[in-house]
Amino acid sequence: MNNLFSHKIKAPLAERIRPRDLRDFMGQEDIIGQGRILHRILGEGRLESSIIFWGPPGCGKTTLAHIIANSVDACFVFFSAVTSGVAEVRKITAEAQGRLEVDGQRTILFIDEIHRFNKAQQDAFLPHVEKGVIILIGATTENPSFQVISPLLSRCRVFVLNALSERDIETVLRKALEDDDRGYGKRDIEIADEVLSYLAYLSYGDARTALNALEMVVESFDDESDRIILTRDIIEDSMQKRNLLYDKDGEQHFNLISALHKSLRGGDPDASIYWLARMLEGGEEPLYIARRLVRFASEDIGNADPNALSMALNAARTVEFVGLPECKLALVQVVAYLAVSPKSNAAYTAYSEAAKDIKRFGALPVPLWLRNAPTALMKEKGYGRGYLYPHDDPDGVVPQEYFPERLAGRRYYKPAKRGFEREIIKRIEYWRGLREGSK
Repeated sequence: MNNLFSHKIKAPLAERIRPRDLRDFMGQEDIIGQGRILHRILGEGRLESSIIFWGPPGCGKTTLAHIIANSVDACFVFFSAVTSGVAEVRKITAEAQGRLEVDGQRTILFIDEIHRFNKAQQDAFLPHVEKGVIILIGATTENPSFQVISPLLSRCRVFVLNALSERDIETVLRKALEDDDRGYGKRDIEIADEVLSYLAYLSYGDARTALNALEMVVESFDDESDRIILTRDIIEDSMQKRNLLYDKDGEQHFNLISALHKSLRGGDPDASIYWLARMLEGGEEPLYIARRLVRFASEDIGNADPNALSMALNAARTVEFVGLPECKLALVQVVAYLAVSPKSNAAYTAYSEAAKDIKRFGALPVPLWLRNAPTALMKEKGYGRGYLYPHDDPDGVVPQEYFPERLAGRRYYKPAKRGFEREIIKRIEYWRGLREGSK
């Protein structure tokens, strides 16, 4: 009887073709080049301190861990934060303690996707890292500053890896096509240089994505096929669309919203629309973007163009009302408007200055003349006594102090000489002149 699982399962191409030493490793010259620290570590065969590899998918983080495992004289344990928990951590650390006490052998623990460990799970192996029972190598696509607890992060050297270049991806693909033992060297595969370059382009710096796509295409042909011709259309069909590196909860999320905000502040509508499109095409929630645009309208434009806040709020309502994809145009409309609006951070700085005084002087009491007196006792205590009613004055202005005594004369709101705030400056000066003239 034929058994579906009777044949030996072949490892994925990306796993088979994984470099075994630095000679075959592509990219990351900044950290593994001649004279760099990782190059020296691998040359000496010793790793004394914990490290974290931080970079986008498919840039070589796990591969570097494998190369270290083959180069360093230590017990190397691979561990996935996706499938493992605290119980396994305790088991591994107990075994590491035993090896250290009996044989003096160090244990290197590689944790893939370390950002998936919560604080309690990271705390579980922190003491063992502190005592040197284990040397940690973590791999993450997320910013360790946000995802790794501070005590653990302070005991690790962080190496930043970059997405591979298209040329690097092409080299990886050629190796996979030419390698007789681990790749497709024994099969007759024809792929034009421009098609290979197109596949590298679609992979967005991710070697694993490129190799998976190549494997999917090749394996779709019968093993008995004499010749396989890979065309642009076949490659495009296997990839569907180019993957955009974006994580709504991580580094790219914050980087892109920062780029959008700064492009708006700098008055560049074209760059602003580009960053908006990057976020939307990457899958960002449009309502999140709308909320940030509302904030921007007050923080960076304010009364320099009072209509900006209305525009941003209308865009937010449009997002809620029509949703995707129609709301994209409303966001483009308001982004273009905000970018070319006159800018002022007077509202932001005014609040910041007032908040500083509150922190410095505490909850200063409201002057008695500004307090309401709804009861006879409160009137008896002087609440409301001395309050001057502006409508009783022909000009609507009275010589009244509205600050607590300790802050008398403070000026927080300082409009910019741009846009409508130029008119506001005139009004402030007008009212201030009336108040001072009526004293």
